[in-house]
Amino acid sequence: MEENALPEKKLTRAEKKELKKQKKREKRAARTRNVKLFPANRKGYHIMHFMNFLRFLFYPVHFLVYPYRLHGEKKVGKGACIYFGNHYCIYDIFYPTRTTREGVHFITKQSVLEQPVFNYWGMKIGAIGAMRDGSDVRTVMESIKVLKNGEKLSMFPEGTRNRSDGDEFLPFHGGAALLAIKTKSPVIPFVICNRPKPFHMTHVVFGAPYEFTEYYDRKVTSEEYAEADEKLKNLLYELRDGFRAERAAKKKKGKK
Repeated sequence: MEENALPEKKLTRAEKKELKKQKKREKRAARTRNVKLFPANRKGYHIMHFMNFLRFLFYPVHFLVYPYRLHGEKKVGKGACIYFGNHYCIYDIFYPTRTTREGVHFITKQSVLEQPVFNYWGMKIGAIGAMRDGSDVRTVMESIKVLKNGEKLSMFPEGTRNRSDGDEFLPFHGGAALLAIKTKSPVIPFVICNRPKPFHMTHVVFGAPYEFTEYYDRKVTSEEYAEADEKLKNLLYELRDGFRAERAAKKKKGKK
């Protein structure tokens, strides 16, 4: 034994408590490290039974407290696709699930999946955790697995809830176009046209499936991926502007 060896530092009660919490967070994170895939049934649908339970449990409450109306292409058939929309509150996750009977995998912040209740729910519905800085390669690989399995994926490119007062979206994180091109999956753009408020109607518009066929089966540059992501952002603005213009025209016609 070395004479100059320093005695092991004793942890304080607070440090022990924090270390215990950290171990629990790491354990919960490990549970969702590999995404859960759902096989297709005889009819070709990828059903998440736990998500169906959550639909039954929360749909009525959500609609009563935060009433909403879906517009546009609000029925999505079976098969792989990427839902791509703006983000105001936690209830936004319900809008994509109303367009399909299949399950939907959500990309969410890894920190959310490290919370006790959300960790369990996330594991049951195959949620995918993403790091805040967007550098998590595992997120991309797990998302590709989902799409290649013929399942649906939902992502909010703003990365967090938009709490600003204006009409502008928060800066978009790239990645949706890359996933769509790599897996040849259509993108389902949707835009929440007004901020959800209790007992006020929220209007959500779904666009037609969009495919980047011009990029298939060839090497795509980083600049082209950035351009493709910009196209998706512009699609959301176009959907919202078109809906608002249509509503304004109806109101003007009704006043005559």
